Amino acid sequence: MPDPDFSTFPLKKKGNRYQDFEDGQVFEHHWGRTLTEADNALFATTTLRFTPLYFNAEYARAHGHDTVVVDPLLVLCTVVGMSVEDLSEGGGPFLGVNDVKFHRPVYPGDTITGRSTVVNRRESGSRPGFGIVTWKTEATNQKGETVLTYQRTNLVAKRREPTP
Repeated sequence: MPDPDFSTFPLKKKGNRYQDFEDGQVFEHHWGRTLTEADNALFATTTLRFTPLYFNAEYARAHGHDTVVVDPLLVLCTVVGMSVEDLSEGGGPFLGVNDVKFHRPVYPGDTITGRSTVVNRRESGSRPGFGIVTWKTEATNQKGETVLTYQRTNLVAKRREPTP
């Protein structure tokens, strides 16, 4: 079988650019993610987060939970990941996360969805091909309960104007 001719595959630009964001604009992120006990155990193990609440059901029950609690850092990473396609896939360095609040525990089997709102955007003073955008993200579980909120800021590439 011959190798494919990659020149026949059209390239599609991904992600939004600075000009695509407006203050107050809302992004409903894709279909969400159901977090499993396996996700939680793997994350706790690979990140060396050996907190019994995340992998010991008896310990979790002794502390008022029906079962283990999903590591909040896994919840944060999952929601940031869900938002990338809409917010930062267009390119530009990550500048930070602020005001992270975990509102309620997430349990194995919970499905998390997210939405982000543009808080503000401004031109970069030092990088002319970029702007700075801040979003507020809210994650909810399948019951519509808020489980996480945070603000995230990125340097976002501007769309290049065609040269004449």
